[in-house]
Amino acid sequence: MVFSSLIFLYVFLPLFLLVYYLTPSKFRNIPALIGSYIFYAWGAPTFVFVLLISSFFDYIIGLGFGKTQIKYKRKLLLILALVLNLGLLIVFKYAGFLTTQFNYILNVFHLIRLPVPTIVLPLGISFFTFQKLSYIIDVYRENVKPSKSFINYALYVSLFPQLIAGPIVRYHDVDLQLRTRVHSAEHFCHGLFRFIIGLSKKV
Repeated sequence: MVFSSLIFLYVFLPLFLLVYYLTPSKFRNIPALIGSYIFYAWGAPTFVFVLLISSFFDYIIGLGFGKTQIKYKRKLLLILALVLNLGLLIVFKYAGFLTTQFNYILNVFHLIRLPVPTIVLPLGISFFTFQKLSYIIDVYRENVKPSKSFINYALYVSLFPQLIAGPIVRYHDVDLQLRTRVHSAEHFCHGLFRFIIGLSKKV
């Protein structure tokens, strides 16, 4: 689903906004998160679980940073986060390429070549991997406190207007807005105006 598609403009977006604004203010992150996962699942239904599970592990690691000040434990948590996130990116994005390059070496020595895996690439995996890593590194450096709410953190990672193509947003820039935000007709109209301008450029 792309922002200029009819299904987004006339079905997804109106339904999303209706449910969002009918939900009490303190619970609005829930429909925002569900809507974001539906948006992502529209193009990659299987990989929505990759996004969800990897976000959960990063959330737990973030809480781990908040519970210890012991340097070696914090470094182990950081290494674990890096291995999980970059490992996921390497497997999905570069496994075929790396296998092909390794086969060239095997071929030089007349060894049996490895089968090249065919792996479907999850949408936006580079973006959400580095988005999650920016959070982990900021929490590790104590630039921001770890999120106590998985819903808020998962929404930070998967918010549909930026999920596929970014830009990468630092957690401390949106932390307050994830916890509380002001809604008004003026803000809505201003957002609608900016959306129309962007959509016109896109089309």
